[in-house]
Formats: sequence, structure tokens, C-alpha cells
Amino acid sequence: MQKKNGNSTVKIAALIIAPLISILLIVFTDLAPENPKITYTLAIAILMAIWWITEAVPLAVTALLPVVLFPVFGVLDGQTVSSMYFNHLIFLFLGGFVMALAMERWNFHKRIAIKVLMFFGISPGRILMGFMAATAFLSMWMSNTATTMMMIPIALSIIYKLEEILGKEHLGTYSIGLLLGIAYSASIGGIATLVGTPPNLSFARIANIIFPSMPEISFADWLIFAIWISALMFIAAWILLFLMYRPKQAWDGVNRKEFRKEYQLLGPAKPEEKIVFVLFVTMAFLWIFRSGFHIGFVNIPGWSQLFANPGYINDGTVAIFISIILFIIPSKSRKGERLMNWRTANKLPWHIVILFGGGFALAKGFVDSGLSIWFGEQLSGLAGTHPMVLTSTIVAMMSFLTELTSNVASTEMILPILAGLAVSIQINPLLLMIPATLAASLAFMLPVATPPNAIIFGTGRLHVKDMVKTGFLLNLVGVVITTIVTYFWGTLVFKIDVSSFPDWATNMAGGG
Repeated sequence: MQKKNGNSTVKIAALIIAPLISILLIVFTDLAPENPKITYTLAIAILMAIWWITEAVPLAVTALLPVVLFPVFGVLDGQTVSSMYFNHLIFLFLGGFVMALAMERWNFHKRIAIKVLMFFGISPGRILMGFMAATAFLSMWMSNTATTMMMIPIALSIIYKLEEILGKEHLGTYSIGLLLGIAYSASIGGIATLVGTPPNLSFARIANIIFPSMPEISFADWLIFAIWISALMFIAAWILLFLMYRPKQAWDGVNRKEFRKEYQLLGPAKPEEKIVFVLFVTMAFLWIFRSGFHIGFVNIPGWSQLFANPGYINDGTVAIFISIILFIIPSKSRKGERLMNWRTANKLPWHIVILFGGGFALAKGFVDSGLSIWFGEQLSGLAGTHPMVLTSTIVAMMSFLTELTSNVASTEMILPILAGLAVSIQINPLLLMIPATLAASLAFMLPVATPPNAIIFGTGRLHVKDMVKTGFLLNLVGVVITTIVTYFWGTLVFKIDVSSFPDWATNMAGGG
């Protein structure tokens, strides 16, 4: 009861203090006299960040603030802000959740869960490692969001099963650690390949545009470099989560024989389970092979190339396509019903959809107001500092900046600024641009930071404070690992001389 009162006090304080801070910032601060939108956007971002962290009001309500405040302060017009709340990522989320609900409706998730436990073993460390490894590997090749959506229903079914055997009190906070492990490993795995996460592709495109003479960074080059950051972050995340969320007592009465018996009690798979499984695998296949792969001289075209406009098709298209099929195929065991119905679909966490939209709207405000550029310009005072200090500062800034904004939007706005900064202080641009790109994927603190974070928050099994206290520590670890690996390993892989300015960088597009 005291804890509840304490939380209530914090919420009330945040409800009052956050707006006061924002008002004081607007009244007494002028970050850019020629562009007041920068100050207004930062004030709104601070208000949203404090309310999100403390949950002073429901998260979805905070996410709606841009709809009111951006037009009032002249940051964005109402139509532009509103359009941010529904896009292809939202449809990817909705489609993936419909599949998860279909698996749950026909109890197929329970069958998968028991199989996973029988394969990996039933100790807390092994289960956590198994889920994180599977998620990280998949996210190297496919959308981090789609990977998380695939893993969540399986993880939840295992949590339900463990709660059934052990009891919720005995399981403790382990379920929080397992869910965080899936979200974190989805982001960490995506770092390893150029196709693993959108910021990596943004870097490859932007660097080539700004520096046409720059040697090409191939898929293999990036993999050889980034796989070590991904691996070290994976190990750090597993250790951190296991230490923070492992059960306090041994799991008595949990063994593989118990799960074999449970699996036998399920009986043979129903026709609906088989169809849902086929559609689940089909969706995963379509996600993974939609765009194809480009590895060195090997070019494997994606299935989207079969269409006249392959660029029009995205992961959201696939998710909704499979979802529609679920509503069409009839059930064999329940006459007159389909694999999916709207009554089940109404369980969709619509508040998370709004939360997504709030993050996109805030990112749009950062970009259009010029606040992203302003943040980048603050780095110009770092000229003359040691390259490692410069790198760590950029990684730290980018890591915490992307907690509030889209990692793609942050990357695409910051990279051109860092390129110009590198030229002005005569340092190899890759030493700034590559770690900044990696840092865009090191956002572990808030639900709005990345889609995987929002998805696990949508399960309703953890609070923002759980994500903040764990994510903050992992953010700090990420800053250290990214800085050290980039400075000592990245300089070898990408042939970066920290003491000289490369000739190719003098030929800057639109510059000297």
C-alpha cells in the first residue's frame, strides 16, 4: 500500500513539475533566436519524456500531446501531426498481433512453448539465452519489429506455463527479464548486418551520397566489424537481465518429463493449429525474403521483385495480407466460424498503437523544427578533443536522443551534420558516422524508443520504470562497447587512420 501511495505521489509531482519545467524553458530560454520552434519542440519533448517515465497520465494520453501542442506552438500543422499516427509500421504491429491472437485462440502457442522448453531446457538462464539467441539471429536478417512479434506469443505462453506450475509469486520478476531480453536482443541482433535495421541502411546510403569517392562498405565489411559489437552487447544484456531478474529460489518441480507429459495431453494438433502454423511460417518467410540479400558479389533477389513496383511493398503489407487470410479461412472444428474473428481481434492493444504514433509525431517535430540539427551543431565545440572522447560523446548523445525519437529519423538528420563536422575538424568521417549509426539501435529505456520496446510493453506485464532502470544500465554498457570496438577494431576493418584526414573525404558532395 505504501508503494502505491509512493507511486501516486511521484505521478502527481510529475503532473505538475513537468509542465512547469517546459514553461520555464520556453519563457527564459531561447536556444535559437532565429528559430523559436527549436525551443518549443524541446520543451514539449521534455514534458512528454517526464510523463512517459513517471506514467503521470496513461502513456497513450501523453503520446497524444503533439496533436495539441505542436499546432498550438507552430511546430507542425494539425494535419501533418495527425498523419504520423498511422503508417506501415503500425500495420506491421497490428498484423503481427492478429497472428499472435490467432495462435492463442487455437492454443497453438502452448504447443510451441512446451516444445521450446523441451529443447532448450528449463533453467531460467537457458530459457532466457534460448529466446535471446533466437531473436538476435532472426533480427540480423529481418525486421526487428517482425522478429519481436514472432517471439512474443511464444514467450507469453511459456510464462503462462511457468506461472501455472510455479505460481506467480515464485516466478517473481523473471517474466519481465524474459520480455526485456526479447526486445533488447531484437535491437542488438539488428546491429550486426547492413540489412538488420533501417539506420544501417540509412548510413550506407547517406555516406555514399555525401562522399561519392569513399570506398564502398560491403555487407561483409559491416558484418566483420559489427558482429563483435552485437555479440558483446548480447552477452552483456544476458548477464544484466539474468542478474536483475533471475528467480530468488530454485525452480522445484519443473523438469523435462513434466513438459513431455503436458505435450502428450495436448493430443494431436487440430486442423486450425496446422493452418495457423503454416500461415505463421509463411509470414516469417515473406518477411525474411521480401527484399532479398546482397552479400559481396552474390545477389539474391527478393520475391517483391516479381511485382511491377516492389518498393511499394513493405513488412506491413505482408502482415495485413496474412491477417486478412486468417479472417477468411473457415474453421473445421467450429462450424460457421473462421480462424479469426473480430471479437478476438478486439484484444489488440490500441493504446500501444497511439503510443507508436506519439513517437513518430515527436520525431517529425524534431526534424521539421530543426531541433535534430541543433543537437548536432552542439558537437562542433568538440574539435581538438581525442577521437575516442569524441566517439564516446557522439554515441552517448545518439543513444539517449533516440529514446525519444525514431532511430531512422535521428540517423538521417544527424549523419549529414557529423559528416560536415568531420570535414571542419579534419577527422575521418567514418569515425563519427559509424558509431552514431550503431548508437541509434542502442535505445533500451523507453517504450517509444523502438518498436520492440513498445511491443513488449504492450503485453501489460511490465512498467516503464522496469525498462528505464534496466535500459539505462544497458545504454551505458553500449556506449563503452561501441566506442572501444569502433576505435580499436573498426579502424582496422575500415582502414581508418585516426591521425590523418582521408583524401576521399575532401571530395564532399556540395562541398570543397
